[in-house]
Amino acid sequence: QVQLVESGGGLVQPGGSLRLSCAASGSIFSFNVMGWYRQVPGKEREVVASITPIGSTNYADSVKGRFTISRDDAKNTVDLQMNSLKTDDTAVYYCNIRNYRYSGQYDSYWGQGTQVTVSS
Repeated sequence: QVQLVESGGGLVQPGGSLRLSCAASGSIFSFNVMGWYRQVPGKEREVVASITPIGSTNYADSVKGRFTISRDDAKNTVDLQMNSLKTDDTAVYYCNIRNYRYSGQYDSYWGQGTQVTVSS
């Protein structure tokens, strides 16, 4: 029902920067929370950052001060600017959207993932 397409992953040196982008299409509800998650093989997927329709943001402690999430509702996109990258940031990054219903329940959708590798 919702499709998410990610781009921007790649290989960078420690201290470098990358900007990830995600374009959403389909049945996007009026109230939706968009976010970025990441996952390393053998570990659980973890939330990196999220943003509400009014621009309220939350960040994982590990990325505070280095990453910035933003959204453009006119284009249905959400970006993640990643600065001062560390080797521990190496992971597959996933775009996510939660479509909230009036009941408070939500449907969750995922992008295909994009690899971010920070070399030593």
